[in-house]
Amino acid sequence: MTIAATAALKIRPLRLAFCPAAFYRALPCLALSCPALALLLLAGASCNADSPAKTPKGLISQPGPTFTIPAPSGSWTLIAYGDMRFTDPSNTKVTNPAARQALVARVAAEKPDAVLLSGDVPYNGSVANDYAVFRQETEAWRGAGLRVFPAMGNHELHGSASLGLENWWKTFPELNGRRWYSVRFGQCYFITVDSNLELTPGSQQSAWVAQQLQNLPAETKYVFVSLHHPPMADPIAGDHSHDVRPNEAALAQQLETAARATTAKIVVIAGHVHAYQRFARNGVVYLVSGGGGAAQHHIARSPRDLYQDNVFPNFHYIKFMGDASGLKATTYRLNESGTFVPSDSFVVATAKPAAKAATAGAAK
Repeated sequence: MTIAATAALKIRPLRLAFCPAAFYRALPCLALSCPALALLLLAGASCNADSPAKTPKGLISQPGPTFTIPAPSGSWTLIAYGDMRFTDPSNTKVTNPAARQALVARVAAEKPDAVLLSGDVPYNGSVANDYAVFRQETEAWRGAGLRVFPAMGNHELHGSASLGLENWWKTFPELNGRRWYSVRFGQCYFITVDSNLELTPGSQQSAWVAQQLQNLPAETKYVFVSLHHPPMADPIAGDHSHDVRPNEAALAQQLETAARATTAKIVVIAGHVHAYQRFARNGVVYLVSGGGGAAQHHIARSPRDLYQDNVFPNFHYIKFMGDASGLKATTYRLNESGTFVPSDSFVVATAKPAAKAATAGAAK
């Protein structure tokens, strides 16, 4: 395979656009020995070479988006979920292979414009075979040409963090060297952060998030923030090991402050807690979508949770549908008979009615 001497490398049949300019200076180009390993399907995407030569370590993107994908010509669909825990299908203790595979097939059938994965894609990120299972079970996604944007969870770093990162970047080579990034998609803007790293004030990620929010494209109506550990969640019943941490609580405060200064609607999608939860606070929608296949958690739901159904287990995905009228979402749950049924629906935003034109006989 040869490396094109242009700003983008296109690999068939995935039609993947790769831009080496935003990678480490020591890696001016990257040869992908096996295109099938690449599942971050940025079909028709371009990578914005906005990083200066002396980018501070860890601060890997300037105010503009890391990636840009073509704006939809009309309506669009986004699917989000997390906590799949791809691993040997014989392991039915920590994950449900049947549910995991049913969700993958359903997502492929939906043919969304983009898919956001909120982390814990593998069960053990330091085990290469877990990613092999991931590639095998998600073959339908490649066949459908889906654009997949993953966030890094804690299981991506299980065992050996360095080996986990190596396996992560081998699986998603477009992200080589990146642990957080952004995507411009028409009226949508995706901000994916790594909650394994600091998000508190003064951290590099917090500064980067601030830059992203302060420099949103003018047409942005919806900002989707994807991460693993939830900034807002009710606890697991009888277990506080997955409670909201100060790290993500700081991000929530940052986002709620930003929500007061922007007309764009901010939606946060996290996982880690293996259940479905929905909250709204200070102009920000918070979703917990940990129903991708991992063993489910019983939740001690508080009245602030806008979803009060304690059906168990709740393997699910969230489908966002946007058009000229606004943005609505429906959560689909895998029921006992193996079919997907709506379990929650909500409106994120509606289009503002056009101002009435002044009448010809209006008073002067």
